[in-house]
Amino acid sequence: MQKFLTDIHTHSIFSFDGEEQLKDIIACALDKGVAFYGVSEHFDYDLLVRGNTVNRRMIDEDNYFHLARHLQEDYQGVMNMLVGAEFSYIDDNKAIGMYQSVIEKYAPDFVVNSVHSLGGQDYYDQSLYFKTGGQVRDKAEVYREYLAVILQSLYAPYHYDIVAHIGYATRYAPYEDKRLLYKDFAKEIDEILKVIIQKDKILEFNTSGKNALTITDLDIFRRYYSLGGRNISYGSDTHGRARICDKREDAVGVLKEIGFTHICVPCKREYIKVEL
Repeated sequence: MQKFLTDIHTHSIFSFDGEEQLKDIIACALDKGVAFYGVSEHFDYDLLVRGNTVNRRMIDEDNYFHLARHLQEDYQGVMNMLVGAEFSYIDDNKAIGMYQSVIEKYAPDFVVNSVHSLGGQDYYDQSLYFKTGGQVRDKAEVYREYLAVILQSLYAPYHYDIVAHIGYATRYAPYEDKRLLYKDFAKEIDEILKVIIQKDKILEFNTSGKNALTITDLDIFRRYYSLGGRNISYGSDTHGRARICDKREDAVGVLKEIGFTHICVPCKREYIKVEL
């Protein structure tokens, strides 16, 4: 039996795609025995600065941090609730300045660094997979573009802790074989993993994939470990109560098989190591 349960990538209705009230989700996490629960609402300033916000509600920063901090106080001593943020990276000075402002004003306990878009177009909208005339673009070309943005995001000038869901671009891909496999992009992925290790960041094991344990090819975690990477986090990426700690037991089994001994929980720029 695991001593401590962790889930450090979650959302509530403060995120545009969240499903339930934050207070209800936190209460459910406590009932499930979660010891470290990290809320990481979407800050989609990558889309905001490019004016691509149709059907995309932006987060209410003040209300989110105000409520979350009060809940954090309420649960002090019974559960470690961490108030975080998920920053969607874009190479844009305005967006970068907005993310820096969030850190300076609200001091989130941790920051998740995500790549959801390219040039202000989210992979969710699928336009990045198609040419102007409607033809499907080459998968290797699309995925190499995506990996290049991930590498660029690692050098973001604002603080972040976790590098999230490598493989996000596969979720909405129109290809028969959607997978982004290490063996097909070893050069690009090695460069990403080496920078994560060099910068002492955390690689995320995200279990939000619909047809697999994780959205990231398991060989990427194996390669990360072989290169010396030991900072790993677990996140269900849940948007409601139903998936809190989803597939966590299976994830822990895989991580232990690879050689990992601890989950990393980032809090106030320090890493709490929780034994697997």
